[in-house]
Amino acid sequence: MAEKKKEEINGIALEEIGTQGQEMKKEQKTFTVEEAVETIGFGRFHIALFLIMGSTGVAEAMEIMLIAVVGPVIRCEWQLGNWQVALVTTMVFFGYMISSVIFGVLADRYGRWKILFLSFIWGAYFSLLTSFSPSYIWFVFLRTMVGCGVSGHAQGLIIKTEFLPTKYRGYMLPLSQVFWLAGSLLIIGLASVVNPTLGWRWLIRIASLPGIILLLAFKFIPESARYNVSSGNDKAAVATLQWIAKMNHSVMPEGKLVEPVNERRGRFKDLMDPKYLRTTLQIWIIWLGISFAYYGVILASAELLEKNLVCATGGGGEDAAIGNDAEEIRSPCLCHLFAPSDYQVMIISTMGEIALNPVNILGINLLGRRLSLTITMGCTALFFLLLNICTSSSGLIGFLFMLRALVSANFNTIYIYTAEVYPTTMRALGLGTSGSLCRIGAMVAPFIAQVLMNASFLGALCLFASVCVVCAVSAFTLPIETKGRALQVGKPPRRETEAPGLQRAQGASSPELPQKCKARSPIRATCQKLTILNVT
Repeated sequence: MAEKKKEEINGIALEEIGTQGQEMKKEQKTFTVEEAVETIGFGRFHIALFLIMGSTGVAEAMEIMLIAVVGPVIRCEWQLGNWQVALVTTMVFFGYMISSVIFGVLADRYGRWKILFLSFIWGAYFSLLTSFSPSYIWFVFLRTMVGCGVSGHAQGLIIKTEFLPTKYRGYMLPLSQVFWLAGSLLIIGLASVVNPTLGWRWLIRIASLPGIILLLAFKFIPESARYNVSSGNDKAAVATLQWIAKMNHSVMPEGKLVEPVNERRGRFKDLMDPKYLRTTLQIWIIWLGISFAYYGVILASAELLEKNLVCATGGGGEDAAIGNDAEEIRSPCLCHLFAPSDYQVMIISTMGEIALNPVNILGINLLGRRLSLTITMGCTALFFLLLNICTSSSGLIGFLFMLRALVSANFNTIYIYTAEVYPTTMRALGLGTSGSLCRIGAMVAPFIAQVLMNASFLGALCLFASVCVVCAVSAFTLPIETKGRALQVGKPPRRETEAPGLQRAQGASSPELPQKCKARSPIRATCQKLTILNVT
């Protein structure tokens, strides 16, 4: 009788606990940030986000492209040789390389918005100081500091990525290239007017203004909700999502925001985790090669215009080249300032950066990130080799136009892929380390485009093309395709295979908790009680 009575009590207890679990399940619905972002959908907030965070590309492009239009002027003012002009660009990217990793770690640990704001203050401050450089050495040092600040601008892309619904990422992120194009065209246009009149120092001061203005607009953009939940600040994440829903005239999902807190954020060894090791190494190769090709095209364009390295149809190209070589031997300064027609050619070739954007967007969304990148990298290699063809000025402009379009498409795709492939806990670090490694390519590019190209034009082109082929192979063999893939929150957690304390008490493993029990919610305690009673 006692055993029968005990079984009846256990049965009643199980029934009561089961009923409580069902009631709590009905009362306590839960959702994740990913579900909230998808439910809220695309709206006015995302348009404002696109305009403000996209404008960071204007400031970045103006600071990076500045060297291409200032280089010929400082070459004459300070009597610089080719290697000294190339060193300026190299040191800018050296500063970018060093601080990119640091900003990536800090952004994963302390927030994307804070690092973005800090980087803009840093960049604007040192950019203004550059305009007062008393010597070449000071100019190099201060531009290196500007490079450090510009490296933090990538956090704007991460904030956009983490707020955009999945189906819009493949369309909105490539469109951000419009802002980089606007910055590039703006600095070239300003240089054509300011350099001959006010001088390069005023050009630098004017170029720093967009970054200063953007600091005022950042207050309208909140911290990433994905970062907030990963750091345990669910309250701030919910407030941000509610504000976005209100701004978009949409609704939040029902229930409570539930996501695991991950204290281990921004760790370099996570990039070397077996799940991401191959992806990380191949991404680094692609970033390095794309940067090498991109800045190689930009600097080679300026070099081709300044020194007329490509043979001309008029038949005097070879004699002109010999004369130029003789002049450079006689003087350490080969002084050729840009003519108005040179600025026009630079503007036309720069316009190429947007030419393939519609095709790039279609490729990314229809073919996927990997195949799209493979095709554009292969075409980039081909057009580098085509530059060696003796052609007219119009033909040269056409080749440069297509090269700028292709290298821009490469950057578009790899930026999107890198931001999508890593989870929230190391997304900024993944993009930061990739940006850092890619600056090695940017640091080497000036010595190929501005030094080796003068010694062996074909050799420089073959080197650029070979690197692009290696990148195409790496892109084709990437192990993960991110097309249509939800953003990952963190590394997959270890499976819970036992109820707390049960193994110590009985020396055996308990059944695995149901999936719904693993969420951080009141149902978890009920599930653990159910598991223990079932074992008993």
